[in-house]
Amino acid sequence: MTATRNSARFSIGENAPRAAKIAALSLGVALFASACGGNPTPEGDGASPSDETASAAAASGLTCPESQGGAAPEPGEKGDPSAVPEAETTSESPLVLGSLLPTTGALAFLGPPEIAGVNLAAQEINESGGVLGQDIEIIHRDSGDTTTDIATQSVTDLLSQDVSAIVGAASSGVSQTVINQITGAGVVQMSPANTSPDFTDWDDNGLYWRTAPSDVLQGRVLGNYIMACGAQTVGMIVLNDAYGTGLQASIKETVESAGGQVVAEEMFNEGDSQFSSQVDALVAAEPDAYVVISFDQANSIIPLMTGQGVDPGSMFFVDGNTADYSEDLDPGTLEGAQGTQPGSFAGDQFKEALAGIDPNLNVWNYAGESYDAVNLIALAADAAGSIDGAAIAAELEAVSKEGTECFDYAGCITLQRNGEDIDYQGISGPITFDENGDPTEAFIGIYEFDADNVPQPYRSEAGQL
Repeated sequence: MTATRNSARFSIGENAPRAAKIAALSLGVALFASACGGNPTPEGDGASPSDETASAAAASGLTCPESQGGAAPEPGEKGDPSAVPEAETTSESPLVLGSLLPTTGALAFLGPPEIAGVNLAAQEINESGGVLGQDIEIIHRDSGDTTTDIATQSVTDLLSQDVSAIVGAASSGVSQTVINQITGAGVVQMSPANTSPDFTDWDDNGLYWRTAPSDVLQGRVLGNYIMACGAQTVGMIVLNDAYGTGLQASIKETVESAGGQVVAEEMFNEGDSQFSSQVDALVAAEPDAYVVISFDQANSIIPLMTGQGVDPGSMFFVDGNTADYSEDLDPGTLEGAQGTQPGSFAGDQFKEALAGIDPNLNVWNYAGESYDAVNLIALAADAAGSIDGAAIAAELEAVSKEGTECFDYAGCITLQRNGEDIDYQGISGPITFDENGDPTEAFIGIYEFDADNVPQPYRSEAGQL
């Protein structure tokens, strides 16, 4: 069910019960309270947009609900690594995990935070005694993007080293090229960033999982948010792959269900370097709101749009391109533009921990989902008493729901080894896997670009699929 144009619009308070937030978003009527074209507020300070940028938003024709500030709650108390009971079942071989994350290609900006999340989780797991009496091992390999065959080569290498699970890929298109290779080998694949709806019903032998929600949710949230900003018409420029078309379909359905009209849908392919014809057609349609669904192609698309007079306050981005453009674009180019990102905002404690792994990090996209993926695999291996991929997969749903809530490996493994059922509550959100390997609960955040072209967080809310 989605909201109609005349239906009530809810602003869910930061202190509202999680169940209430989930119920509202699942009906498609809850909208993030944030200001289109307003100066982003620091997490939790509750400040309102400045008069100057509020006026700019009005001039662009879009006026969104005012921000109430706030961020997703920090996870609860962590466990004590020194108090973890020894495993009753031990393994002669360590749990070996591969990562298939981008260090080259169109999503290379996501590689550093995802790799840092994997390494942080592994470090904490080993500080807590490891899995089944052994320290876990991580083997990192590049996923590249869909213009290369790097992912296939990387997976072949990882499988030759007897990994039990592979964390990745980031790109849905890349995962589609290797999912059968991975799951066909009896190995778990858990992506921290795949959002294409195609994976929900994939024939994967129960071995494919993801800690990021389907784009059905992100598209619904972004579509509703655009309509709350007052747009009547929407134009989109879209990457023609599983990720792009999945988001496109969800946004379009939501906009049209809310009484709006999608007046332009311009497609491009991975590897394209020229976007003038698509941007020309998009601008000619004169939509109220412009949605850019891309990866790093946004670096080329954005100047073409602003060069034709498109106000950044009418631009909306998605997780593939809600990135730091401070070194790529002139100051102020994106000030007031908005973007969505699955997952809760990275809290200060988590950022500090990640900085201990990679002090050069300046983005945190999907670091939480990567951290959670490694923890969930490790907890499932302990629950199974095995490092076999199928045995691990059989326990993943159980460790994610219907038990005592816990927030990191040390806390969860202590409960689990003391005979309690656990409900892992991750850095990225509640997760709660279903039988398809999809998280049924998730946070979606809305960000606004500042004068330095850096996305700043407003708030995130829990939603349910």
